[in-house]
Amino acid sequence: MNRINQKLQEDKKILSIYFSAGYPNLNDTVQIIQDLEKNGIDMIEIGLPFSDPLADGPTIQASSTQALHNGMTTQILFDQLENIRESVKIPLIIMGYFNPILQYGVEEFCKKCAAIGIDGLIIPDLPVDVYAEQYKETFEKYGIINVFLITPQTSDERIEFIDSVSNGFIYMVSSASVTGSQSGFGNTEESYFERIANMNLKSPQVIGFGISNKETFNQATKFAKGAIIGSAFIKHLSEKGTGNIAEFVKAIR
Repeated sequence: MNRINQKLQEDKKILSIYFSAGYPNLNDTVQIIQDLEKNGIDMIEIGLPFSDPLADGPTIQASSTQALHNGMTTQILFDQLENIRESVKIPLIIMGYFNPILQYGVEEFCKKCAAIGIDGLIIPDLPVDVYAEQYKETFEKYGIINVFLITPQTSDERIEFIDSVSNGFIYMVSSASVTGSQSGFGNTEESYFERIANMNLKSPQVIGFGISNKETFNQATKFAKGAIIGSAFIKHLSEKGTGNIAEFVKAIR
């Protein structure tokens, strides 16, 4: 069974962390992953930096740009992660835009992910219908889970289609804005979380965008299986460096 599915079966709320590979420094990637696991993080999303991000707020964009300046590429990321499964057991997901994956070759990319122990991909700009028609077979051949995003604007019909194509979790975007731009959830978000929870989808939901502290983590996980923190963790890395990860995690849990 895929590590993502195993984790989703655990009787606990999942805390997932996103960071940009190659940030703050090119070779920090593995150390950050190891330290996150050591401090009890359940799942990690490794951002593959891209020069033209759509959904990323200023914090993630800046870290992505810095990582590219540092020299991060798809191949370098794969090289860095070559032996990651010797030290890390939790699910690892690569989150990136479709263009670099297409350039690498979709099948080759999936094959490489499987070889080094990447469990899933999140590709915000790959439409679910295109995936279902053209790429689903390839992903499944290599045991790679593809995670789709839904927003408050996604229709119930579309959500049900995404649920039928999904074999992991659904990434629930908390609002229609870009990442990192909220400081708490109001009634609008809470009623959206509740509405999705009441749809009784087969795929668990994990909420991202706008989660930055204990309060927002608890708000999100009241209705969902877990939550993802990105911008707040990257801010922490840029202010405190890679040596204080324990302090960040303690403040959330």
